[in-house]
Amino acid sequence: MTTEKSLELQKINQAINDEYGLDPRTPITDTQQSLRLSVATAMDRYFDNLGGQTTVNLYDLVMTEVETPLLIAVLAYTNNNQSKAAEILGLNRGTLRKKLKQYDLL
Repeated sequence: MTTEKSLELQKINQAINDEYGLDPRTPITDTQQSLRLSVATAMDRYFDNLGGQTTVNLYDLVMTEVETPLLIAVLAYTNNNQSKAAEILGLNRGTLRKKLKQYDLL
């Protein structure tokens, strides 16, 4: 990994730590690092594929693309137990049901 990419990942980690009030001395697990690196790699590939074109509503696009498989994976992990899935996701059950309906997963 290049020094520039490493510094960028450090900035992202710091921003996440700040946003969620995490202690920066707590090591990031391999899983967290892998997920962050996967997102960073996917975003790099997305911008490379734009070929200089502009994009709009990127946040909504990314959230839609990430949220659907996240919900599917958590529901599979909990054998479709919405209460457990909501707890794992840190959502209340009503919010989870709203999202499931939004993505036609109910």
